[in-house]
Amino acid sequence: MDLLLQQILGYAKAAWRRRWWGVAVAWLICIVGWTWVMIIPDRYQASARVYVDTQTLLKPLLSGLAAEPNVEQQIKLMTRQLVSRPTLEKVARMTDLDVKAKTPEQTEKMLNELAAKISIADAGRENLYTISYQDANGDLAKKVVQSLLTIFVESSLGKTRQDISSSQRFIEEQLQQYQQKLTDSENALKEFKQKHIGMMPGQGGDYYAKLAETSGLMRQAQLDQQEAINRRNQLKRQLSDEEPELSAAAAAVSTNTEIDGRIQALQKQMDQLRLQYTDLHPDIQATKRLIDRLEEQKKIELAAQKKADPAGARIQNPVYQQLTIAIAEADATVASLNARVAEYQRRYGDLRNASNMIPQVEQEYTQLMRDYDVYRQNYDALLKRRESVTMSGEVESKTDTVDFRVIDPPFVPSQPAWPNRPLLLSLVTLAGLGAGIAVAFLLSQLRRTVTDRRALRELTGLPLLGAVSRVETDETKRRKRKGLLTYLAALGSLIAAYGGVMVVQLIMSRAG
Repeated sequence: MDLLLQQILGYAKAAWRRRWWGVAVAWLICIVGWTWVMIIPDRYQASARVYVDTQTLLKPLLSGLAAEPNVEQQIKLMTRQLVSRPTLEKVARMTDLDVKAKTPEQTEKMLNELAAKISIADAGRENLYTISYQDANGDLAKKVVQSLLTIFVESSLGKTRQDISSSQRFIEEQLQQYQQKLTDSENALKEFKQKHIGMMPGQGGDYYAKLAETSGLMRQAQLDQQEAINRRNQLKRQLSDEEPELSAAAAAVSTNTEIDGRIQALQKQMDQLRLQYTDLHPDIQATKRLIDRLEEQKKIELAAQKKADPAGARIQNPVYQQLTIAIAEADATVASLNARVAEYQRRYGDLRNASNMIPQVEQEYTQLMRDYDVYRQNYDALLKRRESVTMSGEVESKTDTVDFRVIDPPFVPSQPAWPNRPLLLSLVTLAGLGAGIAVAFLLSQLRRTVTDRRALRELTGLPLLGAVSRVETDETKRRKRKGLLTYLAALGSLIAAYGGVMVVQLIMSRAG
C-alpha cells in the first residue's frame, strides 16, 4: 500500500512540474468549448399527445356480428409507419420542406434529418402516445407535429376502410367461384339421380326385396312347371293304356254301370231316410219313384243297344277322348308355366345385375354428396362473411370504432429544448480541467525526471549510498510562493471565467 501511495505521489509530483502546460491546455479547451456552446443554434421542440380509445360501446354490441380488427396492433404499426419514407415525403409536402430541396441529394438529406428529429413514444399509459419534433424554427416544428398528428388519425381510419373494401372484393370473387361449383355439383347430382333412379342410397333395399321376392316367385313357378310336366306325362301314360274305340256292348256295360251306381246311391239315401221316417214320407216316395225311372231307363238303353248293334259294332272310347283333352290342356299349362319361368328368370337376372351395381352407385353418390356438402358449407360461410364484412363497412363508415382524442395539441415552449447550455458549459469546463491534467501527466512521462531516491534506485538498478538535500533560501522560497500564487490565479481565473460564462448564459436565457 505504501509503495502504491509513493508511486502515485511520484506521478503527481512529476505532473506538478508540468502544471503550466496543463493550465494552458485547460484554458484553450474551455475557450473553444464555451465558444462552441454559445454559438450552437437553439432547437425548439413541438409535441402533442393523442389518446386512442378502442373500448367503444359498439365493440361488445357488435361482437360476433361484424369483423373486429386488431386495433391495438394496427395502432402500433401506424406509429412505426409514421417515420417511413412515404409518410416523411407527405409531411415534407404538407410543411413545404420539399421546396428547399432542389436536388435528389438535398431531398435525401432533408428526409434523413426529418426522420432523425421525429420522436414517437408511448406516454406511459395504454394507447397514449406523444409525438414530438425538434427544429430551430418553432413554427415549423409545430407544423410538422400537426401534420404527423393528422396523418396518424387519417391513415389508420383509411387503412381500415381499405382493408374492408379489399375483403369485400375478395369474398365476392370467391362467392362467384363457389356458386358456379355449387351449380355444377347440383346438376351432376340431378343427372346421377335420374340415371340411377331406384338405386340411390335408401332405395337400394327395394332392389334386394324385389330380388328376394322374384327369386321366390321363380322357384314357385319352376315347381308349378315341374308339377304340370309330371301331370302331363302321367296323362300320356294313361292314354297309352286306353283304346281309342270300344265295342257297343262294352259301351252299354259302361253306361249301365253308371246307372247302377246312381241307383245304389239312391238306395243308400232311402235307407238313411227310413231310419228317420216311414215309407209314406214324401222324400222316401220321391226316391222310390226316381229309382224306378232309372230302372226303366236301364232297360230301354239295353234294348236300344241290342237293336242298333246286333253284330258287335265299335264306338269311340269316351275315356280316351277325355284323356286327349286333358293332355292338350296340360300342354297349354306347361307352355304357360315355361313362359312364366323364363320371365321370372329374366327379371331375376336384371335385378341381380342391378343389385351388384348398388354399392358402386352408393360410392359415386357419396363422393358427389361430399363435394356438394363442401361447396355448400364454404358457400354458406362466405355468405356469412360477406354480411359480416358489409356490416363492418357500415360500422366503419357511419360510426367511430376507434376514437382519437388529442389530449395536448401541438405546443412549442418558449424555452428551447436543446442545447442545455449550462450543462454543456459545465461539461466543457470539466473536460478542459481533465484534459489539462492528462496533458501534464503525459508530458511528465515523456520527459521523465527523478523526484525521489526510490525512483532513482528503480531507474538505475544500483544501490543508493546517500542523497544531498537542497537548501531553500529565502529568495527561492519567495519565488516558489510567487509561482504558486500565479498558478492558483491562473486556475482561479479559469473558474471565474466559467462562472462569468454561466451568468451570461443565464441573462441571455431570461432575455430570450
